[in-house]
Amino acid sequence: MSDPIVRKANVLVLAKDVKDPNNQPVYDLLAGDTNTGKGSIIGTSSDAGSLSSLPSSDLESANVLFCSYPDAELVKEALKLCPNVEWVHCRSAGVEHVMSEELTRHRCRLTNAKGCFSSTLAEYTLTSIGYFAKDFPRLNRQKKDKNWEKYSVREISKSTLGIIGYGDIGKASAKLAKAYGMNVLALRRNPSLSSGDPLVDVCYDNSKESLNKLMSESDYVLVAAPLTPATVDLVDAEALSHAKQDCVIINVGRGPIINEGALIESLKSKKLRGAALDVFTVEPLPVENDMWALDNVLLSPHNMDQTETFMREAAESFCGLVEGWVRGDDAVGNAVDKEAGY
Repeated sequence: MSDPIVRKANVLVLAKDVKDPNNQPVYDLLAGDTNTGKGSIIGTSSDAGSLSSLPSSDLESANVLFCSYPDAELVKEALKLCPNVEWVHCRSAGVEHVMSEELTRHRCRLTNAKGCFSSTLAEYTLTSIGYFAKDFPRLNRQKKDKNWEKYSVREISKSTLGIIGYGDIGKASAKLAKAYGMNVLALRRNPSLSSGDPLVDVCYDNSKESLNKLMSESDYVLVAAPLTPATVDLVDAEALSHAKQDCVIINVGRGPIINEGALIESLKSKKLRGAALDVFTVEPLPVENDMWALDNVLLSPHNMDQTETFMREAAESFCGLVEGWVRGDDAVGNAVDKEAGY
């Protein structure tokens, strides 16, 4: 038997398009199509920029904001117009696009869609490792040239994966890496949280010295950290200079975490064997960017978490949190530290 409902969730959905089909699970929940309890959840949707046109009663009663549209100004406006907001949820894992000083100072709890995108990004990480370990570009060239020439490949087992940002994506990647027989190093703000973690051989703190050490010990480096003021240019020229010769960099976090100019130099000089990049400092990647021409770069248009159902699944995840929240669960598992930005 479900726990009793102890509070109402009056949800205001912030959407660029109120007809977004990915939000349908939320709309169904607001309509009372679940066992949450008739009348316990009401909601209103707003196209960006039209909040002030909503009935004042809806704005007054709203205590939960569901942000399916990453717009900090829209969230700020909602916080100003809705005096009773207790909880803000972001449909994405990254929250940098909704953060503001007003949201940081606000008494509300902030949560995200942590975990909804981790498995496919972990798959991409191990695919990228295989791409460079087995030299798939050479296979494609030889096939095109009808060239039957054998060559030695690298073994993934016994190699080392260093993970910068050991959150949910990092953990999912470590799990697959261990299945391949890899050693796993991790870097995170609080290494004690990984004490006893069977997926991690060594966990470092996030100091510069620790970052350089991880770079020097890793055959593959996964960047899975969130974008915050503290992580901009985290992997800079100094960090890249400490990288193992022939190291491969994989970035599924955010582009600005790696200094792009320094990365391009390291790739051109062959200090790095290659890079697999799903995110960039400027997106879409400008046509004049050198990355397009580098044959040791596996490049994707920030879509390696974009399954056919990923946004709908993120909305369904929020519905699960709401079901718990009305029964007294504050969704701490998806809580975001507003000061830290993740």
